[in-house]
Amino acid sequence: MALLVVVVASVLVVMFESVRTLATRHATLLLALEWTFTILFTVEYLARLVCVQRPLRYATSFFGLVDLASVLPMYLATLVPGLHVLIDIRILRMLRAFRILKLTEYVREFSSLGEALHASRRKVAVFLSVVAMVVVVLGTVMYVVEGPESGFTSIPVAIYWAITTMTTVGFGDIAPRTNLGRAVASIVMLLGWGILAVPTGIVTAEMTTRRLSSTDPSRHCSSCGAAVNAADARFCQRCGTRLA
Repeated sequence: MALLVVVVASVLVVMFESVRTLATRHATLLLALEWTFTILFTVEYLARLVCVQRPLRYATSFFGLVDLASVLPMYLATLVPGLHVLIDIRILRMLRAFRILKLTEYVREFSSLGEALHASRRKVAVFLSVVAMVVVVLGTVMYVVEGPESGFTSIPVAIYWAITTMTTVGFGDIAPRTNLGRAVASIVMLLGWGILAVPTGIVTAEMTTRRLSSTDPSRHCSSCGAAVNAADARFCQRCGTRLA
């Protein structure tokens, strides 16, 4: 819980530093807080390397890289002043905002969501490929119908329009002018309503399945205690023990 508070506070400090009036008025305080957070995260990172069984594996993992990214920019911007020739030091310091990703390591619900996304990745990938094909087809149709006179100067531009329309973003920088083009746009809008709900349903169904398997006592492995076994599993997916 303390680390959660520190992560949120450190990200707020980065945000406050981007406000010129606050950065000028409270420069000393913000710098002191930033170094305090950097030292705390450095100690945490080193402690994890000492405690884990495979330090290199942790250091190259997602959370290991996030932990490194939370402390490295501050040291680089301070220890190597000459870096401003190649890249603005402020950009390095802004990378500290990646500390917000550390929240996923300490909140259990993030892990549940990540497992559900990983389990449904193939279904989502197939769905996205179908969406990509639909967008290409509809974008090409709009390019043929509207043409450069309406702003659809190329097929990639028309595909960009189809994506923004289907996702209900609708920037309005490109819009159909002919009646046929508006009819096609209406179809794209209606497809967008249904398409946006599909990946949500896929992930939600996976999360529901995992929740049911975790609440069913027969799904808990008597050997390793794993509670993520599928409802129709006969053996534990973690250790291979036969389930009750």
